Amino acid sequence: MRARTMASFHRKPIPHTDWCTGDHRCGVNFHQAPDIIADGQLGARAIITRVRAAEVDYAEIRIRVPLRRADSLARRQLDTALHAVRALLAAVAAVRPAPLPGAGDRPAVGRRAF
Repeated sequence: MRARTMASFHRKPIPHTDWCTGDHRCGVNFHQAPDIIADGQLGARAIITRVRAAEVDYAEIRIRVPLRRADSLARRQLDTALHAVRALLAAVAAVRPAPLPGAGDRPAVGRRAF
C-alpha cells in the first residue's frame, strides 16, 4: 500500500510566445519577456517586464527610488512618486482601444432568475 503525500496539480500549459524568454523565467501558466531597465539619477531604477498570465498580457513595473533620510522629505518623495504612478496609470489606460461593437450589450443583466 502506497501513501500519497502530495497532491498533483494538472494545468493546461500556455505555449511560449514570440516575445517571451522561453527559459526558467517562464512558468507553467505564465510567460515573461526579458526585463527592460531604465536607470535614473542617484541610483534610481525602473524595470518593466511584459507578462502573460491566463491569456492576459500585463506590464509589470518595479521602481526603486532612493529616499532622503529626513522623514518629512522622504514622505514628500513618496507622495510625489504616488502621484506620478497614478498619472502613469491614467495615461496608459487612455491608450486602451475602444470596446468591440456589441460588447456593451448585456441582455441578461437585470433579468430575473426563476
